Amino acid sequence: MKFSGHETFVCRFAWLPKAFRALTRDVGAFTDDEAAMAELGLGKNMVRSLRFWVEAMGLAVPSPSRSLVLTDFARAVFADGGFDPYLEDIRSLWLLHWNLSSRSEGSLFAWRFLLNQWPYPEFTRSEALAAFARESAQLGLSHSTVTLSQHLDAFLHTYYSARSAEVAVEDSLEGPLVEIEFLQKLGERKVDGGRWETVYAFRREPKPEITAALFDYCLEAFWCGSRPDEETLTLREITLATCSPGRIFGLSEEDVRARLEACAVPNSNRPFSYQPSAVQGLLSRRKFASRATLAAVYEEES
Repeated sequence: MKFSGHETFVCRFAWLPKAFRALTRDVGAFTDDEAAMAELGLGKNMVRSLRFWVEAMGLAVPSPSRSLVLTDFARAVFADGGFDPYLEDIRSLWLLHWNLSSRSEGSLFAWRFLLNQWPYPEFTRSEALAAFARESAQLGLSHSTVTLSQHLDAFLHTYYSARSAEVAVEDSLEGPLVEIEFLQKLGERKVDGGRWETVYAFRREPKPEITAALFDYCLEAFWCGSRPDEETLTLREITLATCSPGRIFGLSEEDVRARLEACAVPNSNRPFSYQPSAVQGLLSRRKFASRATLAAVYEEES
């Protein structure tokens, strides 16, 4: 798992389209820091940070020569005439959140831990940092408090905004994922030492902007990546398994069940079939149905 590489910067709003255009012109756009600085108009640390986020959000994969090869996802979304070249559709932001949070290789520790292992409905910065230190030690690692603190801040600032309402999103120093309002501020509470800290919580209520096609697309990715040999998935797996749609999107069991039960509607064009049960519902792939695709996500009315 990765604990650093973002150089303490969050991925800013205009960075990903800019990086895509640069990599379309030259797959080696990030191999030379000085050339990338001139091309992208960013400082050296920001260039390195952008390379990190381009990989982390699923836009490109590294080659042996350190070039970055654009993914099919990146070309489908960001190309001229693509589904959403300038990230104007909130579904694109949820897809980037999915790519970032569900990585099996090179996963980001803060995302992996807080979305899948944190056992409480809320947290403060000091509570999360203490848990990071314990988990890092249990993994046999020796990260400094500074490294863990910077990594936690990268997570928090990816999702939580402190900008004023008068500042346009494009002009802010914050990232696009602030717009999905995934992380919320509940207030403040006193922690050890008598200090007051912000209390954060993941938004748990239904998220209609995560449409049926988007949910199916990510469910398909989870199934293929985590349970490739399984013919069925249980409601519990889809809701609570590591990097499942329920975990990554912060969906309640009731919300996930409702989404799956919609697959049981006669003549449904969904790629899955769901068999409800008083004990544990089962999801299977619908025979002869098309697989969930990225195109279906954007073709569906939001």
